[in-house]
Amino acid sequence: MTAPVPLAAAFTARAAERPSAPALVWEGRTIGYGELHAMACRARAAVEAAAPRPGRPVGLRVRKSPEAVALVLGCLMAGRSFLLPSHELPDLPLKELYEQAGCTVVLGPADDPLVDVVVDPSAAAPGGGRGPRPPAEVAGDDTGFLLTTSGSTGLPKIVPLSQGAVARFTGWAGDAFPLGPGSSVLNYAPLNFDLCLLDVWSTLAHGGTVVLADPERGTSARYLHGLVTGHRVTLIQGVPLLFELLTRAAAEAGPLTTPEHLVFAGEAMPARVLAGLPPVFPHARWFNNYGCTETNNSFLHEVDRTGPVTAPLPIGRPLPGVRWLIAGDDGRALTGPGQGELLVSTPFQTAGYANVPDGRKFAPHQDGVPGVVYYRSGDVARLHEDGSLSVLGRTDYMVKVRGTQVSTQHVESILLEHPAVAEAAVVALPDPVAGHRLHARVRPAAPGSVNVLTLRRYCAERAVRAAVPQVFEMVSEPLPRTSTGKVDRNRIRDALSAE
Repeated sequence: MTAPVPLAAAFTARAAERPSAPALVWEGRTIGYGELHAMACRARAAVEAAAPRPGRPVGLRVRKSPEAVALVLGCLMAGRSFLLPSHELPDLPLKELYEQAGCTVVLGPADDPLVDVVVDPSAAAPGGGRGPRPPAEVAGDDTGFLLTTSGSTGLPKIVPLSQGAVARFTGWAGDAFPLGPGSSVLNYAPLNFDLCLLDVWSTLAHGGTVVLADPERGTSARYLHGLVTGHRVTLIQGVPLLFELLTRAAAEAGPLTTPEHLVFAGEAMPARVLAGLPPVFPHARWFNNYGCTETNNSFLHEVDRTGPVTAPLPIGRPLPGVRWLIAGDDGRALTGPGQGELLVSTPFQTAGYANVPDGRKFAPHQDGVPGVVYYRSGDVARLHEDGSLSVLGRTDYMVKVRGTQVSTQHVESILLEHPAVAEAAVVALPDPVAGHRLHARVRPAAPGSVNVLTLRRYCAERAVRAAVPQVFEMVSEPLPRTSTGKVDRNRIRDALSAE
């Protein structure tokens, strides 16, 4: 891994080396490194004026755009930490998050009820403003990004990432993938999502081009296919939905020949989606990436395409500097094959949440490396005889049905293996007798292509009786999705509970 360089310093160096090189592509507009650096400098001046004391974070209220990217870079260049939450959160929880983070002011590139100071990095400063200055010096343990978790169990948790953690991550990313001049990286995730540490911020640190996908058109297969072909994208990272959409578009518009690397992230790739990829991406290498907001990337697995590809994909080998163990039911680390909760420690992880107690989530382990703080991932992992690791599902999705422990994610994976199923979500609802009852919401690939009886039999042949959903709800509309493209099981559960 190369020596860590702060993100703002790395970006500034790339802008000085190749100011005319393309940095961002957005809605048919190309922004060069020199132009983006100038925008970031203007944002920096506004940040320093709005928050003259660097000790406390500023809040950002942004939607994906070049101006939003410039504002983030401006905060980094000013040495200010910043809370970057999802723009889809309602005003009340957003206000609470800004307060919990201790934000002195909320900044945004557009007028908004929550924005205290409008910062427009595209507008030239009166009188030309001050000339370029080197980024503020920062210490490795200074906070930079404050990201948030998905908030699936209430108000999102605030995840501070140090300048050193981000620098180490961008250094690793540049070693692992070609992100430098000549590369073109598709950014599908919202800017607040941790995946952007690779496809936006690491790319800008190494001199590549970031092709920003508009979240408002994130489900348009034709639009996404056009971005990849029109800008000769070489690396694509995303959730399964992205690859499913690109596969669908390629059936009409043709294969995607420029991508050299595909990175699967966010959720386990269904077998059905994997099976459709080879003819769509004839020249790409495939990687399964495992990580979370708290730790960032932890494991990476390159898929061997010389033989059959089966799901679930292994999570692969730990990245340099990553420590891990699997805690069994007794809390002790496994010494051989088995399953339990995966604990990880990475060079890129947060030291703990900023707004909730986290003593149980971040702690040393009696069987771990002395002095190392491990993060309890909440993922159930299996250590196989050959030493490989696979993730079976979330502990959050492990429920008891008539005394039998069932993973709703595993039931979903079974349904998604059926060739006539396009989408599936399985949620557990309280039941006074069984403890929980499983409800499956299924969207067939074509109307009438599969029925409830067929799916019930299909599940019964592949899972224990308790894991067969009690109710199969067939729908014609796409399942609800979160801003990051994952199936929004909470919305489904809440709607069913309200009935």
